[in-house]
Amino acid sequence: MKTRATAAALAAAALALSLSGCVESGRSSTASAPADSDCPWEPDESVTTTARIAWQAIPNGDVVVKDLGILEACMPNATIKWVQAPSGGEVVKYYGTDEVDLGLMGSSPATIASSKPIVDDADIAVVWIHDVIGDAESLIVKDPSITDISGLKGKTVAVPFSSTAHYSLLQALTDAGLEAGKDVEVINLDPDKMPAAWQGAQIDAAWVWDPTQSQLLETGGERILSSADTAEAGRPTFDVGTASRAFITENPEFLTQWAKAQDWAVKLIQDDPATAAESVAVVLGIDPADAEKQFAGLTYLTASEQASADYLGGQFAKDLFNTAGFLLEQGGIEAVGTEADYAEHVDAGPAESVAGD
Repeated sequence: MKTRATAAALAAAALALSLSGCVESGRSSTASAPADSDCPWEPDESVTTTARIAWQAIPNGDVVVKDLGILEACMPNATIKWVQAPSGGEVVKYYGTDEVDLGLMGSSPATIASSKPIVDDADIAVVWIHDVIGDAESLIVKDPSITDISGLKGKTVAVPFSSTAHYSLLQALTDAGLEAGKDVEVINLDPDKMPAAWQGAQIDAAWVWDPTQSQLLETGGERILSSADTAEAGRPTFDVGTASRAFITENPEFLTQWAKAQDWAVKLIQDDPATAAESVAVVLGIDPADAEKQFAGLTYLTASEQASADYLGGQFAKDLFNTAGFLLEQGGIEAVGTEADYAEHVDAGPAESVAGD
């Protein structure tokens, strides 16, 4: 067990690394929106909702919306409070303690939160797919002689527990005939603490997303597997937008504007990635050129695509159900509900409200 002093040293080193990125715009991730932010459509002044939104430093439309102040510009009489979270598991906890109303998390924690008994009293629904995860989440190894996952036998691998990365890692280990806790030591570690543990020789590998993934690659790490590979094996993962089901019921106008903002950001990434990358660079603390490269590791869906039967309009509930089956086998949840149970935790309404615009 690590001492408190060791943990503090790891955190301090990780913080130093996280602040080492270069951002050309001059804004910081904690700065307010640019003063000249405008709503790309006619603002809705009737919305007076107070919304507490959990966000993560992931290169998708959510951070573009945050950096450019789109919600604030399009709903000038609403109160928007942004709360940063290190992982989806923490966002679930925030829901349970009534600290947030909306939040970004991976499909794995969304599955956990949708399985009975409801974890931490987090009664939520998935209302948006921020991205389909590919190479943006990968298994990075320190020893260049390890070329496939079987080489991790006897090694220590870090991953944020209850995340999509954790789900992908467990699946990959299982497919390789390895057992977590027996053949491979899998430890729970937030991404911002991984670089220090990596440099301190406390871990041999990590399954993680950017900006930590890039930091590990830049210090000699090698990618040997990614979530694109596990998706091809039949277990896709996603970063999703969730909301309290009570909040959804009480604030339909807010969610329509929120979905409109997310859809606008997706189209900006698709049509003008260089401009979108400037916002991502601010939030992730990296160079815009590097931010733009990270878009290739994710697939972004418009509202029309999300509202279809392939995603929130049908298939996504099946994906949650299938994920739940695997998590049950791994001891991550206590029971699997019916497919209809998971469908109750998917709400295509916000995407449908803007799909025809």
